[in-house]
Amino acid sequence: MEGVSVRKIKKFCVFCGANSGKDVAFVNAAFHLGEVLGKRKIDLVYGGGKLGLMGCVSTAVAQHERQVLGIIPSAFTVNNLVGETCGKEIKVATMQERLVMMMELSDAFIALPGGFGTLEELFQMISWAQLSIHNKPIGVLNINGFFNGLLSFVDHAVKQEFITPRARKILISATTADELVDKLQAFRFESDPALSKLKWSPSSSQKEKLDLTLRL
Repeated sequence: MEGVSVRKIKKFCVFCGANSGKDVAFVNAAFHLGEVLGKRKIDLVYGGGKLGLMGCVSTAVAQHERQVLGIIPSAFTVNNLVGETCGKEIKVATMQERLVMMMELSDAFIALPGGFGTLEELFQMISWAQLSIHNKPIGVLNINGFFNGLLSFVDHAVKQEFITPRARKILISATTADELVDKLQAFRFESDPALSKLKWSPSSSQKEKLDLTLRL
């Protein structure tokens, strides 16, 4: 983006459905996002397995010879429930541990269409950004208006003064993968002066556990 300084994003975390959805456009967009990341030499962090849109985006990134890391709860690996992860895999004990590791190992986050799990992951990252736990960009790829209702709800919450205009800027949206990646690279985090004073840090035991996992 000419005239705009951009951050260097090396790893995108993508949240999306383990189903493919009703509209084939969702599948096509997931594959295209993976291609865009691969061509831009950006690696992928995702929830592991090969089901639905998760399998589409991870396969496309891997086909462009970029690193793919799946972070998956051990419960999902029993009886090959979600299929084989495309790339490296880290098994964790809980869903919360999975999300924390995704946050730690990624430079930015994108949500594709999905269900409750995708929405939980998206809003958890937004909430953590609002609390200054991280300052990484977050966006939704609004394919065929999938997120229109959600974006309208967020704007309604702003009007009702439950979300501040500053916090609203945390959530970015675009209708194409290239546009969204460009917006996220140009994003500049604006923290709340009060919330930015909060001190967030993992315990030493958590740090040691994460370091050990990454060395394995």
